[in-house]
Amino acid sequence: MRHHIKKKLTNIIQILMNSINVVEENLESEDADSLIKLLTECQQSAIGVGEIIEQFEGEGTSTVKLIEQYCETIYQLSLTIIDIIKSKKIIKSIRNQLQKILNSITYDIPVSKKEIVFLPYNASMWDSLESVWRSAYEDDSCDTYVIPIPYYDKNPDGTLGQMHYEGKDLPEYVPITSWEEYSIAERRPDLVYIHNPYDNANKAISIHPNFYAKELKRYIGMLVYIPYFVTVGNLPTHFCILPGTMYADKVIVQSEIEKQTYISEFQKFEKENNCIGLFGDLDKKFIALGSPKFDKVISTTRGNVDIPDEWNRLIIKPDGSRKVVIFYNTTLQAILNYDEEYLKKLKEVLSLFYDNRDKYTLLWRPHPLMETTLASMRPHLLDTYISIVKDYKLHAFGIYDASSDLYRAIAISDAYYGDQSSVAVLYKKTGKPIMIQNVKVRTT
Repeated sequence: MRHHIKKKLTNIIQILMNSINVVEENLESEDADSLIKLLTECQQSAIGVGEIIEQFEGEGTSTVKLIEQYCETIYQLSLTIIDIIKSKKIIKSIRNQLQKILNSITYDIPVSKKEIVFLPYNASMWDSLESVWRSAYEDDSCDTYVIPIPYYDKNPDGTLGQMHYEGKDLPEYVPITSWEEYSIAERRPDLVYIHNPYDNANKAISIHPNFYAKELKRYIGMLVYIPYFVTVGNLPTHFCILPGTMYADKVIVQSEIEKQTYISEFQKFEKENNCIGLFGDLDKKFIALGSPKFDKVISTTRGNVDIPDEWNRLIIKPDGSRKVVIFYNTTLQAILNYDEEYLKKLKEVLSLFYDNRDKYTLLWRPHPLMETTLASMRPHLLDTYISIVKDYKLHAFGIYDASSDLYRAIAISDAYYGDQSSVAVLYKKTGKPIMIQNVKVRTT
């Protein structure tokens, strides 16, 4: 049985112990109906405990037999509740039964391996979970499951549109479990990691509603959110108060500075909504451990990635020497901020590298949700953007990287050019040159 399930069951038994004390304290009251109602509730709670035990341990356990005896004794007490002397004798037996039940749950039911579940939704963001997964996967005391979950494009009216599933795009060395075969409600894992904090609060996409943070919390021991991004400077406050951060038991943050930003925003939220203390000890909720994304960027080098032949043909010159590879990163926030002006800049950049294709190879890696976001939030830009992408692919002078492997692009490139983003923060860790593009500055 899961450790957190055992803890939950022992807490219920403690409540039943407190309830029988309340019954004894009120035996001399004239409100027998209220006492019988309380006894009925105790009986129903005990039956629920027995059902959970049978779900995990099967039928015929000694613990369930003790619970059945307790339920019968509760029924006998309800029949004699107006007889104070008989009731006190029965209550003494009930206390002994509850103690036996508590001992049996504690000592007779073994604790299974810790079951840990990872719920990536976007394969390109798996890096935010990978090093944590690897540590758990190599721990013999853990049973680990990676369950890629579906997500949906959002229509302009906010309804759910096309469904996407990216389980096939995760690294081959990651064992995958189908989201349709693993029932969180039935298995009740000890620990669940997520990297999507939005649930339905994102205007462009939504993960499958079965995996919203509020829904997960009904069945699991602990929910941990690890951000899919890293930041430079101050954390934008709009990342703070989201379903994933609110329902998570723990939030892993990049630094102590970020931690204080989260705490400050949560304190403000609690005050404004008259719910001070709702999220518990904020200092323990937010933990500054860095980001697994940094682990990944440091461990990935040009020597340990596979470069497609079609990429090599664009990188290697006829004389065998290597062109300079420029990682060109374009982001959602930038195009949403600059609208049509951004597309003009994009065309100019691609034209510039086309003119210099003998010396440079452009490796263009747009945000994986670019077209989805434009369709939902900037539909008037979508056709032009798709036309730009089509034209770039047609001329075939540079690499168009729509894969889920960000770190291959970082490893094989010689310099970064593009928007300010978490990718730029990661790239900085390599020590290679970085140039942030200014949309308002013309390149031609």
